[in-house]
Amino acid sequence: MATLSKKQQTQKRHKRLRRHLNGTNHRPRLAVFRSNNHIYAQVIDDEAQSTICSASTLDKDLREKLKASGGSCDASMAVGALLAQRALAKGIEQVVFDRGGNLYHGRVKALAKSAREAGLKF
Repeated sequence: MATLSKKQQTQKRHKRLRRHLNGTNHRPRLAVFRSNNHIYAQVIDDEAQSTICSASTLDKDLREKLKASGGSCDASMAVGALLAQRALAKGIEQVVFDRGGNLYHGRVKALAKSAREAGLKF
């Protein structure tokens, strides 16, 4: 039996999660993608197949504020707070959290924690 690489394990978890997670107009999905250098998050309405709002460490608003690299927990917390602010401005208070197959630890956990503290409910 061949062992799976970390990327393959993440993809397998993501497929398993997406069978049960679905965003609606009333409760969209907060999807997180984590790379080595950056983190991306977006609020998605799966019924309309559209992105409602997004934030990442590449946003101009955050690049000026971040002194550390985009791959740190502090950067993830800033992305979570910015995303929550943008979602609340569009009238979204509740979301379904999609960790994208990543473990709920480190940068993904920091993003979720800061989004909750900024007012999103999940």
